[in-house]
Amino acid sequence: MFTGIVQGTAKIAKIADREGLRTFTLDFPPGFCVDLAIGASVSTDGVCLTVTEILSENQATFDVMLQSLAITTLGSYQEGDRANVERAAKDGAEIGGHPLSGHVDFTSEVVMVKSSDTNRLMRFSIPEAFRKYVFAKGYIAINGASLTVSEVNRAEGWFEVWLIPETRRMTVFEDKQVGDFVNIEIERSTQVVVDTVRETVQESLGKLQPLLEAILKEKGLTLEDFVSPQGKLK
Repeated sequence: MFTGIVQGTAKIAKIADREGLRTFTLDFPPGFCVDLAIGASVSTDGVCLTVTEILSENQATFDVMLQSLAITTLGSYQEGDRANVERAAKDGAEIGGHPLSGHVDFTSEVVMVKSSDTNRLMRFSIPEAFRKYVFAKGYIAINGASLTVSEVNRAEGWFEVWLIPETRRMTVFEDKQVGDFVNIEIERSTQVVVDTVRETVQESLGKLQPLLEAILKEKGLTLEDFVSPQGKLK
C-alpha cells in the first residue's frame, strides 16, 4: 500500500528490453534507497513496481510486464524522463493522502493547464466508464500523488485539480503540458459505494431503473449525485 504522498522524483537512467519484459534502471534522490531491499515495492508514477536489483545507494532496477506497459504511461517513457516515486508504506505509517494500491485504472490526457507564480490548475480527461467515480472535493491519484478534485464535469468528461507550490516542487507535474498523459487510480472506497448504490437501485427498481436515470438526466443529475465525495450516501 502507498499513501499518495510523493517522496521525490527519480530519473530513468536506462531502459532495456527483453522477451516479454522491459527493465527500467532508476536514479533516486539521496536517501531514498536506505534499507530498500530486493522484492520491495516502489510506486513509480502511480504504478507499483518491484525491485529486482539494487545497483548502488541511489540506483535500482525494475522489470515491467508488457501488459503494464500497454495500460500505463510507462510504455512511452524514454531515458532521461522523470517519474514520481514513493516507497511502500510501513505498518502504522501515517496516511497523509489516501490509501493507494499502485494499480492504475486508466490513463488520462492533460487537456488544460493554467499556472501562476504559486499555484497550477490542471484539467484531465476521464473515460466515460470512470466518470461516475470522480467527485468534486473527493480524492484521486494522479501519477501516484493523492490529490483533491476541485471540479468535475461528467457530461464533458473532465476533472480539475489545483497544485500548491510544494506539490509542484516535489513532483513531475510542473513539466506536464497539454497533450501529455498521466496514470489515474480512482479512490477505492468511493468506487465501492457507487457500485453498491447502483446494484441496490437495480435490485429495487429492476426495469424501472432506466426510467429513473432518464428523469434524473433531464434534471441534470445522475445516481452518482447522491453519493458524497467521501464515498458515503447523502
